[in-house]
Amino acid sequence: MQIPLAYGRGTLDIDLPEDRTTVIEPRHQRGLSDERAAIFAALDAPVQEAPLHEHAFEGKRVTIVHSDITRPMPNERVIPWLLQYLEAAGVRREDITLLNALGTHRPNTREELEQMLTPEVVANYHCVNHEPHNDDACVAFGVTRTGVPALINRHLVEADVRIITGFIEPHFFAGFSGGPKGIMPGVAALKTVQSNHGAHNIGDRRATFGVTEGNPIWEEMRDIACRIGPSFLLNVALNERREITAVFAGDLIAAHRVGTEFVRVNAMQKVPGLFDIVVTTNSGYPLDMNVYQAGKGMRAAELIVRDGGLIIMAAECSEGVPAGSPHDRLLRSVPDGEALLAKLAEPGFSFAEQWAGQIQALIQRRAEVQLHSALDDATVRAAHLIPCRDIGSAVRARLQAQSRIAVLPQGPLTIPYVPAN
Repeated sequence: MQIPLAYGRGTLDIDLPEDRTTVIEPRHQRGLSDERAAIFAALDAPVQEAPLHEHAFEGKRVTIVHSDITRPMPNERVIPWLLQYLEAAGVRREDITLLNALGTHRPNTREELEQMLTPEVVANYHCVNHEPHNDDACVAFGVTRTGVPALINRHLVEADVRIITGFIEPHFFAGFSGGPKGIMPGVAALKTVQSNHGAHNIGDRRATFGVTEGNPIWEEMRDIACRIGPSFLLNVALNERREITAVFAGDLIAAHRVGTEFVRVNAMQKVPGLFDIVVTTNSGYPLDMNVYQAGKGMRAAELIVRDGGLIIMAAECSEGVPAGSPHDRLLRSVPDGEALLAKLAEPGFSFAEQWAGQIQALIQRRAEVQLHSALDDATVRAAHLIPCRDIGSAVRARLQAQSRIAVLPQGPLTIPYVPAN
């Protein structure tokens, strides 16, 4: 059977035996017929909040947080519509700051900001990248559970009105994206993120897809995000075409809770048992831009692979690991995943983006992981992964009489799970 995998900006077709292959895809949700009208309606009737236009905006500073280039959020539609709404409510352009929630990622170029927000928005509004490495660009709000300062971007903290935009999907260790995650880690300092994403929290069994309450990572994100004061949420749900399927606006936590339950029903799917081979993706561009992001698709596959099985990850990785990134340097500093886990267990050790390496190493304790990408074999092996040039051939080489294959063509847009007995 021919199966198209989300890969880069297009698809990658693979041929697998139909009699033993299970394809697991998101339940398709039709896009809204009028996305702009749906957003305006949600802003006028938010969850546990007054309508956004009723906020006393005159002379007040407004900061809008938006996701960065690595996320498939349709900022190019949502942000201009939100700006139209605010200006109709009396907000002056000079009082608006658009803050790019990089988390710990690299700054986005002006060209990338124009791609995300439209050239018109970038030309006419104050657009800034978050600075995770600059503690002076942040304000402290207490400490994390490990005693590290909880530092949040000053542009957001000092605003009179805070609007947090983004989209909601299951997240591989924070439960769900969106909501408080737009603030923490979206616009938090590196040291704050490192504390929250530390080895102990990442290793907690509750730090996984679909779990918020009881998840130590998400609960601390929530607590820190709420310390800065009220924030107004504008989150959306998306289908595989980046069409908006639902809009959630209002109180940061309450509106997010409504959104996560909507997404849970459509994204999380029950499967009858574990598989010998799981082929997965990272949902295509922009999520499969690099190896660092690809851990999400690997983690979705790991949920349903048997011990000793095979995971094949299809991710274009057009930006590499990225080369020279903290993730790349950490992987290259150790001979294998077990050595990396040992290093993370050393008292006091902390390294930027270590959580990505930790998750990959924990997955590789259970299964072999191969990567089909645009990268050369040496780069793939330096990331402690096995190069895969032809997915169909790799699957056939591992097939045995009773082998069962699962395919996640949209990667972590679908979260499969085996029910507990």
